[in-house]
Amino acid sequence: MKFWGSVFLVLLILFGVAAVGGVNSLVRQDEDVNAAWAQVQNQYQRRMDLIPNLVSTVKGYASHEKETLQAVIEARANATKVSLNIEDARQFQEYMNAQNGLSSALARLMAVSENYPDLKANENFLSLQDQLEGTENRIAVARKDYIAVVKTFNQRVRTFPGVIWAMISGLRAKPVFDAAAGAQTAPVVAF
Repeated sequence: MKFWGSVFLVLLILFGVAAVGGVNSLVRQDEDVNAAWAQVQNQYQRRMDLIPNLVSTVKGYASHEKETLQAVIEARANATKVSLNIEDARQFQEYMNAQNGLSSALARLMAVSENYPDLKANENFLSLQDQLEGTENRIAVARKDYIAVVKTFNQRVRTFPGVIWAMISGLRAKPVFDAAAGAQTAPVVAF
């Protein structure tokens, strides 16, 4: 009896060590996902900070393009008012829809700017356009990095033995980015 009690105790200790290690590892990966998401939001915030300057610069040259400028302002407002918990797939999708709407409005604004040679030559506009382009690239990189850490995390949460550690710690799979509706269709540029 004493032998089986010792075996049971050893097995219990081994399971406890494995559980602690598994849960801690999963928590570290969850924090990696949160950090990657924070970087995505950081780049979105950078874009939000650039937009008022860009709109003001374009407004000075293209005052009669009021609809396009208003669309950018409204899209920015919509993108900032969506609250987000990345654990909630519905909120995540609403947030991404708002960000995609902002990207679309900015693309229309850049197309409008093509009609104004003086604006295209304006140093402030060129600088803002370069910063916005760089920010869009940073957003793409941050999203790519987020997708990579979410993939690793989700694989761990959904496979054995990670599924056990996920149940113990209460962690669930995270949402990933989907392409915006119509993203597979090339934009039409007409002058």
